[in-house]
Amino acid sequence: MDVKIVSIGDIDDKMISQWNAWAAPGGQLVSPYLRFEFTRSVARARGDVRIAVFEDKGEIIGFFPHHAAREGVVRPIGAPMSDYQGIIAAPGQVLDPKAVLVASHGSALVFDNWVGPDPGDDPAVRTRDGSTIVELTDGAEAYFAAQQAEFPSHFRKTARLQRNAERDHGPVRVELGDPDGRLFEALCDWKQAQYRDTGKLDVFGINWVQSVLADLRESEGAGFGGLTAALWFGDRLAAVEFGLAAGGVYHSWFPAYDPGLAKYSPGLLLMQGLFRQLGTRGITRVDLGGGSAQYKKYYRSYEVPLYQGRILSTGLAALGIRSWELAESAARIMPGQLAEIPVRLRRRWAQASAFESGLPPRLASMARALSL
Repeated sequence: MDVKIVSIGDIDDKMISQWNAWAAPGGQLVSPYLRFEFTRSVARARGDVRIAVFEDKGEIIGFFPHHAAREGVVRPIGAPMSDYQGIIAAPGQVLDPKAVLVASHGSALVFDNWVGPDPGDDPAVRTRDGSTIVELTDGAEAYFAAQQAEFPSHFRKTARLQRNAERDHGPVRVELGDPDGRLFEALCDWKQAQYRDTGKLDVFGINWVQSVLADLRESEGAGFGGLTAALWFGDRLAAVEFGLAAGGVYHSWFPAYDPGLAKYSPGLLLMQGLFRQLGTRGITRVDLGGGSAQYKKYYRSYEVPLYQGRILSTGLAALGIRSWELAESAARIMPGQLAEIPVRLRRRWAQASAFESGLPPRLASMARALSL
């Protein structure tokens, strides 16, 4: 097996067709993030996008979109913003991501949402998670009937919250689409305020992220692209969500709501209303992403396993990662919240390093994390 690293311009139409077919085994798309179009959107915003092309006896058997090694670290395309990462391979092929490190001259491949076969030996995987799937193949009404039967008190509560919102503000409705970008602007404002209040990294303030999201929004309504949904209480905008839609799959990505309306749980009301409308866009599966948020158990049909970890070779990047991990292990004997400091700092540094190429913005991000 050979692996060669190419640029986005080296991927021709035949390769794109093969890529997207492999991203949908059996005709069912795994995730919009694994389609070629997502890689192309990121490549339009960043100049460091590369494709590892796996070949066997001259025949292409897989693709791995990623960012060129920076300081020795290779990251999957769009990471850590991409909720699915992995090798797009021909049926029956299990390809070794370590080969990417050799071909790209990196010493560490870091991943946080790997889908597919376990990416390497056991030490490579640090934690495992699951992406929550909502199955709407039989229609929204059948789905809600089943969920309400299993969790009646939760759905009685959300129905009561909607009645209260209608009583206080007017009719509750969900609308799809954002032709003038006004809804997305509101989403950005709410998210950035949330990031400031919590001290989290403001990804909406990063230029290449905004460029990717703008590109995806321009393709809304196409076979692949962004999708904006808005929840209204009368004439008042209550919540907005921006996600990815392709191949009958919708992936929830960036939700936000008016904090002044928090008592009505607008995020849940938007989500439920969105489920009821997605059939008009040909959507039969909704992916709520990874994480253990409590609300997901009420909506989950099943989970897709995801892996978080790293694959290490020799080099300074691998040495640095091992040093961080040793520090985290040593900190476990410290009392209380002190034990969490190394983990929090490492997580923040990894995020800042992935999003920002320059040292000053990374250090500024670390300073904000330390101030909390």
